[in-house]
Amino acid sequence: MRILLVEDDRRVAAALSSALTRRGYEVEHAATVAAALRAAPCDLVLLDLTLPDGDGTDLCRALRRRSAQLGIIAVTARGEERDRVLGLRLGADDYVVKPFSMVELQARIEAVLRRAAHAAPERDVIEAGPVRIDVAARTVTVAGREVTLTRKEFDILVSLARQLGVAVSRDRILLDVWGTTWADRHTVEVHVGSLRGKLGDPRLVETVRGVGYRLRGE
Repeated sequence: MRILLVEDDRRVAAALSSALTRRGYEVEHAATVAAALRAAPCDLVLLDLTLPDGDGTDLCRALRRRSAQLGIIAVTARGEERDRVLGLRLGADDYVVKPFSMVELQARIEAVLRRAAHAAPERDVIEAGPVRIDVAARTVTVAGREVTLTRKEFDILVSLARQLGVAVSRDRILLDVWGTTWADRHTVEVHVGSLRGKLGDPRLVETVRGVGYRLRGE
């Protein structure tokens, strides 16, 4: 999971980046509006509204125009009601006032990412090579053979299938299936191992070293 941290205070940025990295996120730091607009694509933005080269509310508006699914959390010392309302109206999904705890921020990040994932358009049927997934009916066939999966195994398969051919991080799977990134990552490995066995071909779900897993599309 990639987070863009837009924060001009270097000490605050260093502390936040360290804490988020320990929780398994990949963090890119931008200290200005210009740097934020040049940053690589990400899953969520933590946005300070007071920046040296422009107003964070304008940046929030620009980022929202780029993507309706991008998660944006305003993280700022501006705690007055009118500031919170303005930030939300300009496209922020949530608003956190400094000082805050990492436990609170973690919970808000997970909630925003869940909402963003659910807002994305979804297909009822996904095909990946010999694998056919009927999401609505919650059924799976491999080369025409019906496969019985547990609820977690099915949800993991759907998480991988919705990003077909792309390496999906363990944290993304945890968030999609368990609703949190705090769960034991070994849990994902166990369920993926069981899923591979039931699909009948371990090569369908590839391990991407240091990242997570990828469902082959051919």
